[in-house]
Amino acid sequence: MQNYAIVIGGGLAGCEAAWQLAQAGIPVKLYEMKPVRYSPAHHQETLAELVCSNSLKASRLASAGGLLKTEMELMGSLLVRCAKACAVPAGGALAVDRNQFSQMVTQEIQNHELIQIIREEITEIPEQNAVIATGPLTSDALSREIEKLCGNRLSFFDAAAPVVSADSLDMSKIFLQSRYDRGDADYLNCPMTREEYEHFWEALVNAEQAPLHEHDKEAFKVYEGCMPVEVLAKRGAETLRYGCLKPVGLRDPNTGKRPYAAVQLRKENREATMYNLVGFQTNLKFGEQKRVFGMIPGLEHAEFLRYGVMHRNFFLNSPELLQSDYSLKNQETLFFAGQMTGVEGYMESASSGIIAGKSLARKMQGKSALFLPETTMMGALASYVSKGGAADFQPMGANMGLLPPLEEHIRGKQERYQKIAEQAVGILTEFLQNLE
Repeated sequence: MQNYAIVIGGGLAGCEAAWQLAQAGIPVKLYEMKPVRYSPAHHQETLAELVCSNSLKASRLASAGGLLKTEMELMGSLLVRCAKACAVPAGGALAVDRNQFSQMVTQEIQNHELIQIIREEITEIPEQNAVIATGPLTSDALSREIEKLCGNRLSFFDAAAPVVSADSLDMSKIFLQSRYDRGDADYLNCPMTREEYEHFWEALVNAEQAPLHEHDKEAFKVYEGCMPVEVLAKRGAETLRYGCLKPVGLRDPNTGKRPYAAVQLRKENREATMYNLVGFQTNLKFGEQKRVFGMIPGLEHAEFLRYGVMHRNFFLNSPELLQSDYSLKNQETLFFAGQMTGVEGYMESASSGIIAGKSLARKMQGKSALFLPETTMMGALASYVSKGGAADFQPMGANMGLLPPLEEHIRGKQERYQKIAEQAVGILTEFLQNLE
């Protein structure tokens, strides 16, 4: 009987899975193909590399993201601990210096006496005691093996927002404020008049997109949770004003009024030398990004340190394949974790790694599997992955709608969410205390 566990993939889910296994006393071989091979979106040798935003979503408990991170902490999360140590100001959100975060996670994993990091590409699926957490950009060779094992594979495209240099911004046109003044004023806001917005929208919807590979065109399918800004804009002239350019909760100090529209910039690192354009995931050609996004007030001479990119992803038809501890229904010591299971988001991916790692450790120790209560956010996400929703299975991030409603009626949304979150934390705390 194999007395060690295998984790394939050194991303967020893989690192959490390896950590949880090792913390339970199980030796781990963690396979990461970087730097032998890189996916189209990865560029650094370190583990837990963040390739999209540097935000890990809201911090307050009365939010889906805040509740999820609180539960993860109760479960002994490595990544939440590292994220808090590498945090940069971001209003009510938890955002990190991505390089410090990745380096800290790598150091923690390297220093664990029960984890061995092996830098090579895995092209075959282990028969048992393994967690596959290779992400939505899994190599072609391993993807084919997953298809053989699991059959159905779905495709979609993921997009990342551009990053600009802070010292290239025209601060005379930009003001500092968090929406509704929540938390510290950590967002830069680029206000637009109606005329500026209309000219920007016209340019955006007519801008030239980067070409797709021929074999990807038929499979092109945009996931709603990471919609390219140009695709969203084509849904209507006012769509952006109710999305990433919404002006509500903001007041332009130059006019004393709410702007017609506003683009928000968020710190990309602790030193505040880089900012990303919030909600501006895009597949425009690089030259078009510079031209069109340069129409945003304050960004006329912006230096783009990273242009937005778009890449192909895939996820499993998990309701047909996985149990709610992320194990295969017909092979219970083989697990999947991360975005490839259909959870959407950094912390959601990491949370699946926690459950997969803990559950595999328990099975290797002769204990029962780990199925969290569906009244917790982590349990609700796992349940969605294993059961699906009312329509065709699509990726899902943490949201309060996943949790069952309260028995008592509370009219105010924030008060209701606070109560739901407190209840979930209490349920998880008791569950863990009673766990054998």
